[in-house]
Amino acid sequence: MIKRSMYLNMWQDLSSEKKMIFLSGPRQVGKTTFAQKIAEGFKNNLYFNWDIISQKRLLIQEPTFFENINRKDESIPLVIFDEMHKYSKWKNYLKGIYDEFAGDYKFLVSGSGRFDLYKKGGDSLAGRYFQLHLFPLTVAELSNKRKSFKDFAVSPLTNFDFTNLKITSKIWQTLFNVGGFPEPYVNGKKTFFNKWTANYTSQIVREDIKSISDIKNTDYIEILFSLLPKRVGSPISMNNIAEELQVSFGSIKEWLKLLEIFYLVFRIGPWTKKISRSILKEKKLYLYNYPEISDESYRFENMVAVELLRAVYNWNEYGYGRFTLHYLRNKEKEEVDFLICENNNPKILIETKFSDDAPSKNLIYFQKKLNIPAIQLVNKENVFKYLKNEQNKILIITAHIWLSTLP
Repeated sequence: MIKRSMYLNMWQDLSSEKKMIFLSGPRQVGKTTFAQKIAEGFKNNLYFNWDIISQKRLLIQEPTFFENINRKDESIPLVIFDEMHKYSKWKNYLKGIYDEFAGDYKFLVSGSGRFDLYKKGGDSLAGRYFQLHLFPLTVAELSNKRKSFKDFAVSPLTNFDFTNLKITSKIWQTLFNVGGFPEPYVNGKKTFFNKWTANYTSQIVREDIKSISDIKNTDYIEILFSLLPKRVGSPISMNNIAEELQVSFGSIKEWLKLLEIFYLVFRIGPWTKKISRSILKEKKLYLYNYPEISDESYRFENMVAVELLRAVYNWNEYGYGRFTLHYLRNKEKEEVDFLICENNNPKILIETKFSDDAPSKNLIYFQKKLNIPAIQLVNKENVFKYLKNEQNKILIITAHIWLSTLP
């Protein structure tokens, strides 16, 4: 069993404050197992699942049912609410119990939908919760080579651990073949992944998405998702997809948001500040279950995107700052795959090249414009070199070596 100790440490940090913790992440990423591991640290705990009819009825009939918990001592109990986003009145319910019981209970609210995106009405929960996003497994989590955030912020281009690279390389290759969802990763076989993933998307669309939306025919959403693996890594045009599927722009916009809410896809926007003739609107799209991408170079870029997004979310949730993930592209189609910003100020440029370890001209160009550290990640072993570019260096490095250090 994979311990997910990185996230357990985050739980300890976040739960030290008097807030509800919203634990969210893709279906089958291990949220229930993670919540059960947290519950082991509480002598008094209670698990509630909205998907269980008897428990759903109990909440409706007796909203403060958790007060009847059979306590073993006087310590503060942990109450876990699972799949609460499926309850139409979940926001008002959680607001009510938090306002009355925040000092007497710890509340962990878990779900396979994004609580921060699925909102109806005003944000009545403002100031009452912290987010904790559980991601698929990444090389940074599995390799145990992560730097502290302080060390990484000071020197993102130096101080690497070159021991046991065969282990890190094996982890990376397994992720490349079967992805970071715990069950197929632990199994490690492509044949198992193919069987596992065959029904994964349809289950989410036909069960989870249908449970919160008014969409009666979900076939179009499945068709839309089937088109997306070939569009990974490029700015996505909703107008083009709408024409291809012969539906409205509004429908595509709504369906893509639902795919985001349930962690099938994520999108990153262009960063436009200080970049002349930059594109302004179109976002790039990536998958959480990236082995569905047949093109290996785009799958590699998608893997890096997941690693970076995990890091940015974790840094924000630890309170290190306000970090965002973007890409750079101008109207001349000069592009760098990723840009990490803090408070909308550029911090690190990251370019991906599947096998080319010659420095990217676009990376050199944009680094001169922004004057920040830059990394070119290569999906090839034994690559490690620096290129001097005016005041800053460009590091060209085997991807798993650098990514395994991400805090």
